[in-house]
Amino acid sequence: MKKILLVVFLLLFQSSFSKPISETQKLAATCKVWGFLKYYHPNVASGNFDWDEQLFKILPKVEEAKTDMEFSNVLEKWISSLGKVEAYKAEISSEEIDYFDKNFDLSWTQDANFFSKSLSQKLKFIEQNKIQGKQYYVEKGIEFRNEVEYNEFDDKDKNFRLLLLFRFWNYVEYFFPYKYQMDQNWDLTLIEFLPRTINPVSQADYYLSLKEFSAKLNDTHALFGANKLFDIFGRHGISFDAKIIDDKAIVTGFKNESLCKINDIRIGDIITKIEGKSIGDLIKENQKYIEGSNYAAILNNEYPIFYSRTNVSEIEFIRNDKTAKKTINKYEYKDLNINYENKSEKYKFLENNIGYANLAVLTPDDVPAMMEQFKNAKAIIFDIRNYPQGTNFAIAEYLNPEPKNFVKSIDADLSSPGRYIWRKEDTPCGKINPDYYKGDVILLVNEKSISHSEFTAMTLKVAPKTTIIGSQTAGSDGANYRFEIIKGIWTSFTTYGVFYPDKKETQRIGIVPDIEVKPTILGIQQGKDEVLDRAILFAKNGK
Repeated sequence: MKKILLVVFLLLFQSSFSKPISETQKLAATCKVWGFLKYYHPNVASGNFDWDEQLFKILPKVEEAKTDMEFSNVLEKWISSLGKVEAYKAEISSEEIDYFDKNFDLSWTQDANFFSKSLSQKLKFIEQNKIQGKQYYVEKGIEFRNEVEYNEFDDKDKNFRLLLLFRFWNYVEYFFPYKYQMDQNWDLTLIEFLPRTINPVSQADYYLSLKEFSAKLNDTHALFGANKLFDIFGRHGISFDAKIIDDKAIVTGFKNESLCKINDIRIGDIITKIEGKSIGDLIKENQKYIEGSNYAAILNNEYPIFYSRTNVSEIEFIRNDKTAKKTINKYEYKDLNINYENKSEKYKFLENNIGYANLAVLTPDDVPAMMEQFKNAKAIIFDIRNYPQGTNFAIAEYLNPEPKNFVKSIDADLSSPGRYIWRKEDTPCGKINPDYYKGDVILLVNEKSISHSEFTAMTLKVAPKTTIIGSQTAGSDGANYRFEIIKGIWTSFTTYGVFYPDKKETQRIGIVPDIEVKPTILGIQQGKDEVLDRAILFAKNGK
C-alpha cells in the first residue's frame, strides 16, 4: 500500500511540474537530439542502426507527447533502446592542439526547459563517452556518406519533409565552419522553418522555404537546388550579362551575341523594369532566396531575379537618355549555347612598361615565360576578377624573397563534431629568391572573385609592394562541397575555414581592397574598364 501511494505521489509531483510543449518545440529538440546521436552515440555513429528508420519510428511517439516530461520520457526510452554506452577514460595526449570552438556548443543538452534532468544526464554521458572509432556518416574532408537513398523524395509525406530538414540542419550544425557568422542563430532558423515543413501552405511555399533556409547560411558557396524551384521561378533566363548599379541592371556583355542581336540588346543599356516591376523591387522580393556572404555577392547572382516561366519578358530600358519598352526573348540554359572558351590574351604589356596578366586563362606552365618577360616591368597587374587556373603558388615564387605565410585554416574535428582544429601548418607561398620581382604588384578583385580567386589574392597579397584595387569580393573561401541531401534535392556549402595568418576572418568580409573602385554606368557605356584604368594610374604614380 505504501509503495502504491509513493508511486501515485511521485506521479502527481512530476505532473505538477510538467509544462505543455508545442509541436515546433518538440520537433526542434528531436532534430537536435537525432543529429547529436547520429554523430556522437557510439552505437549510432558507427552505423549500427538505420538512422532514418529510427527517426520515422520515434516521430509518432514524439507527436503523442503533450508535456515536456512526457517528451523527455519518449527520448529517454529511445536512447536506452540504442544499447549501452560504455564509459571510457580519455587518454591524455601530449600533443598540443589549437581548437577553434566558436561553433562548438552542446550546452543545449542541459536545457531544463525541454529536457528532464535524467535525459540531460544521459546526453551528457554520451558526449563524454562519444564514439572513438571512424565516423560512419561523414568522412574527413568533409564528405557525407552511407545515407539511405530513396527512389524519390515524396514532398507530400510529412516524415520525408522532416527527414530532409533534419539532415540539412545537422549537416550545417556540425560541419559548416562559418556557422557562428550567420546573421541569424541557427537554432532560431530551425524553429522559424519547422512550421513550413510541418504544414506547408502549398508545395511552392514548401520549396521556397528550403531556398530561404539555404540563404540563411550567408555563404556564397551555398546553393539549394530542386527541379520544383524551376517550376516556381522559371527556366528561362537572359542572353546577356548584367551588373546591378543603383537598382538598375546594366548590360555588360553577351552570353550569346547573336541572340542578343535578335532583340537589339546593346552593352550599356540600362534596364529599369522587368514585367512592370522595378529592378529594385525585384531585388527586395527575391533577396531572401539568394545565397550570398554579402550584398555584393547577392547582387552578382542573376537567379531568380532575371528568370521567368515564359520565354519572353517585357522590359523598360534607357538608351541614349531615352526610356522605351520592348519584349525580349528568354532562353533555357541549354539553348543559350554559351561558348565558355576564353580567347583573351594570357599576359601582355600595357602602356608605360606595365605588365598585365589575366588569371582566368593563365596556367602554371605559362608563369615562367611570363615572369621572364615581366622581370623589368614597372608594375605587374594580376586580374583576379575571375576564377584562376591554380597559378597562385607558381607566381608567388617570383614575387617573394623568401617563403611567406599567407593563410591559416581550420578543419572539422570528427572526434567531436561541431568543433574545429587550427591546422598546425599551412603551406607557405614563395621561396628563397634573391632575384624576386621588385616592382609594384597590383591585384584586381570584385564580386566575381570567389573561393580560389580569393585564396589567390591572399597568396599574392603577401608579396612586397602589393596593392589591391577593386571592390568587395564574394566572401566565401574554402572548399565548396556539393551533395544530394536526399534524392533530387541538392545543396552545397563551405566545409573548411580559411583565415589570415593572424586568424582574422575572410568569410563574408572577402578580400578588402586598398583602393576601392566600382564600375559606373557611364564607364560601362563608354566601354571603359574603370578598375583597370585606376590600376594603371596607380602603377604610373604610386597613388
